[in-house]
Amino acid sequence: MENPLLLFPQLNISASKDKLYYKVMKSAIKEEPHKASKSGAKQKRNRLSLLLQKPEFHDRDHLGKPGNLTKAASVSPEEAVKWGESFDKLLSEKAGLDAFTKFLKTEFSEENIEFWIACEDYKKSKSTHELLPKAKTIFETFIQKDAPKEVNLDFHTKEVTSQNIGQPLPTTFDAAQSTVYRLMEQDSYPRFLRSDPYLDLVKGRNPARPALRRRSRSFTVNDFQGVRPDFTVW
Repeated sequence: MENPLLLFPQLNISASKDKLYYKVMKSAIKEEPHKASKSGAKQKRNRLSLLLQKPEFHDRDHLGKPGNLTKAASVSPEEAVKWGESFDKLLSEKAGLDAFTKFLKTEFSEENIEFWIACEDYKKSKSTHELLPKAKTIFETFIQKDAPKEVNLDFHTKEVTSQNIGQPLPTTFDAAQSTVYRLMEQDSYPRFLRSDPYLDLVKGRNPARPALRRRSRSFTVNDFQGVRPDFTVW
């Protein structure tokens, strides 16, 4: 593992952890266009992903870093059963959020939960002064075309969000976050409840080692047009 200070010398480790996250993401985004090839860009994103998983950048897994198997094994069957009651219930508990993030990583779709978590953190900003840099970082990381972790949004939602970035409000990402929440709830969440690791938790068994990662079918917003699920986002 390379020293974070060598990768990003401008970082001040004594700064707040939330600010460090946005500095790291912003720095990586600035450097991305200067890479000469796709392989170089991919290598940069991989280094960034490894860096963001270091404990000094997170006190409560802001990026949705998944818990390890031993953590998941400590969840009681009763707790795991409650995760199946609703998607909101799953995300409201840290162990559930960790387990779901781990599952999304096996399907190469963890950008969805990372975006959702970033939006939750964004809404907790204590001043309007914090909103602009955070909004720009979220937009450049998850929403703009060819973003490093671009999420699947319909054209209208993306356009409305883009227009509000210049003067962001605490509600700037609400529509985009709700869209991604709905896609996860109707696509990934049911598969998570059918997955072997989750069923093992419900039965009180230690989770088995995950199988080889595979890319699941990428659902689009159009797949769910006309469906109106009854859920509460927050």
